[in-house]
Amino acid sequence: MNDEPVLMQLPVLPIKRTVLFPGVMMPLTVGRARSVAAVEAAMKTEEKTLLIVAQRDPRTEEPGLDDLYTIGTKAVIKQVGRSPEGVLHVLVQGLDRVVLLKLEHTDPFLLARVRHLPVPEDSSTEVEALHRAIQDLVTDLPKLIQSPGIQEAVIALRNEDDPVALAYRIASFLNLTVEGEQQLLEAQTRADLLRGLYTTLSREIQIFQLREKIASEAQAKIGKTQREYILREQLKAIQQELGESDSEESEVAHLKKQIQEADLPDHVRKEAEREVARLAKIPPASPDHQVIRSYLELVLELPWKKASQDSLDLARVRQVLDEDHYGIKEVKERIVEHLAVLKLNPGAKAPILCLVGPPGVGKTSLGQSIARAMGRTFERFSLGGVHDEAELRGHRRTYVGALPGRIIQAIRRAGVNNPVLMLDEVDKMGRDFRGDPAAALLEILDPAQNHTFRDHYLDLPFDLSKVFFITTANTLDPISQPLLDRMEVIRLPGYSEREKLEIAVRYLWPRRLKEAGLQPEHVSLPNDVIEHIISRYTREAGVRQLEQMLGRLTRKVALKFADQPEDQPREPVTITKEHLNDWLGSERFMPEEARKQLPPGVATGLAWTPTGGDVLYVETSLLPGSHELTLTGQLGDVMQESARAARSYLWAHAEAMGLDISRFKRNGVHIHVPSGAIPKDGPSAGITIATALASAYVGTPVRSDTAMTGEISLSGLVLPVGGIKEKVLAAHRAGIKRIILPKANEKDLKEVPEEVRQDLEFILVEKIEEVLQAAFASPPDTLAHEPTDGVEPAVGLPA
Repeated sequence: MNDEPVLMQLPVLPIKRTVLFPGVMMPLTVGRARSVAAVEAAMKTEEKTLLIVAQRDPRTEEPGLDDLYTIGTKAVIKQVGRSPEGVLHVLVQGLDRVVLLKLEHTDPFLLARVRHLPVPEDSSTEVEALHRAIQDLVTDLPKLIQSPGIQEAVIALRNEDDPVALAYRIASFLNLTVEGEQQLLEAQTRADLLRGLYTTLSREIQIFQLREKIASEAQAKIGKTQREYILREQLKAIQQELGESDSEESEVAHLKKQIQEADLPDHVRKEAEREVARLAKIPPASPDHQVIRSYLELVLELPWKKASQDSLDLARVRQVLDEDHYGIKEVKERIVEHLAVLKLNPGAKAPILCLVGPPGVGKTSLGQSIARAMGRTFERFSLGGVHDEAELRGHRRTYVGALPGRIIQAIRRAGVNNPVLMLDEVDKMGRDFRGDPAAALLEILDPAQNHTFRDHYLDLPFDLSKVFFITTANTLDPISQPLLDRMEVIRLPGYSEREKLEIAVRYLWPRRLKEAGLQPEHVSLPNDVIEHIISRYTREAGVRQLEQMLGRLTRKVALKFADQPEDQPREPVTITKEHLNDWLGSERFMPEEARKQLPPGVATGLAWTPTGGDVLYVETSLLPGSHELTLTGQLGDVMQESARAARSYLWAHAEAMGLDISRFKRNGVHIHVPSGAIPKDGPSAGITIATALASAYVGTPVRSDTAMTGEISLSGLVLPVGGIKEKVLAAHRAGIKRIILPKANEKDLKEVPEEVRQDLEFILVEKIEEVLQAAFASPPDTLAHEPTDGVEPAVGLPA
């Protein structure tokens, strides 16, 4: 038997925006020249057949092979009519599916070589289930298709036993896209054909049901609104007959009166009057009514022209600042300078201060003191965790539950347009898909722009140039550079132990006594006990932990008094060091006893952290038989580069410094910086690493009372670093007596408190040889080596 497919040639009639299915009759209007010629050619044949295939793009007027789908329908012409304009009206009936192989010619009409495509004949339980499911859905076709004769067609479809014929006839009724119809025509199996038709038919029925539901709900809503309007009009007529005033009209009249009496700028008054006019036309039941009313209340409550009077008595300002805070002279002077400018020029713009320092140094409380000294209202809010720009700029009123931004809300609470506004934790803002709050702050904190600040909710320009902005941060690294340029940075470094003692005696202890309900005569806390608490129970740059410890002492005393009978007189309590172990627990911080004698290969360094300075130890060990440099302790890239530079310098200058160069060749080096769980980075440990390596190579310990900080260069220079005050205070807290610093950092020592400078010895160096000379415990024997070209002279390290 010959199974080769039968090939035939048929005239091609391309059609737009529809597909002809086998077994379906379709009227067509033919107007294109090649299409008319194709119909006429088909009519001259005995079979009167032609190929009807859909175009991929209906805009193509002269389609070629690539513009047509590859599968079409062989059809027979049932009837042809011609209009006076030459347009043909053709009635065709689909016969079979055919595959378009190629075009034999394109003029005067398209003639294609095609082959027959068999009808799918697979059968399964799935096909049977889909067939029955589609027959059940056919009953809903009259709802989807409003055309005469559809009921008769539905009866015929329900009795159709051939699933393929059923699918093709239903598809011709539905309003599908050309792609969707073509996909059904090209289905290779009955299962694919019925599955695609069932999905499409179910979706069309669901859409129709949803449209009916929406229409019925809208009709019900309109009916309810009309009924409420009629009742409201009847109520209004009854109130007028009784002489009662309408509450809605009285509310609008009250708002108009408030706008007339309020001291508003002209552009604000014009917008408020426009919104009131809108409010009068909107029924109270409408959601927009409450939105407009809330907006008008905000406009009326904002202090557009109301400002507080500044206290420009500079002597009193200094007194208030000294009463609230100990030390921080630079900050106090900056405030006094600003008030001096305001005294001479009342129209001067307020500065934007950024207080940067470790936790617990009093940044937030300093803002309250500034407001009290200036006689201004104080408002603050935290920016920590804010990641939505709308938190600062507000939400547009088109959103449900819209609110003004935090800036406008703070001005509203303050009641004046020139408060002291503190933006806490500006370094802890986030950003996500909702915007970048830091970008919104660029306008808020720029005196050249914030005089016309527009909140999204308010949508009116508000003058923020008179607001005294103060921001706080623990570190400047997360703050973007454009935002940082708009602020005057004032650093609040950590306190020395003497400053902490003064702060505890003047502020912390009296405040804790008051909070615990104790009188000063009930409890006595000697200064030496406070110093013991500072050194053994706290190790911080600020005083927050110290205040917590003092609070625990007052609670212990309060508990003791509360347990006594009320008629028994209270005996004054003097807190001694013996009480601390019971009341505060074991000492948290001990002097570095284990580091009083440093082994060879260990050097003491100084580091800066966001919470203040810290002491760190660089440990080195030689690894015989290895040649690698191993670095541990979570060292950052910059610190790793410092370690490599230090080793390279010592190796390159080993002969000049009296070091055994063979030890470099025979031994690898392991450098470790405790604590290993804390990431560390920065160049300031360069000379510390170099000293620790030199100590390991010569086997001589470094002085245990000496700490150092400074960046090393490959040519042996000691370069300046930052955070000198914090590092010096940390060394002083740890009991260090000598500090090696870069010569270029000598100017930074003036920031260190005088009492700390008197307790320490500072060695200022410019080259690594000077560091090594000062770092070892005893003066080493000088190794006389003549300097060679490019090699520094010997500095006499111990052999």
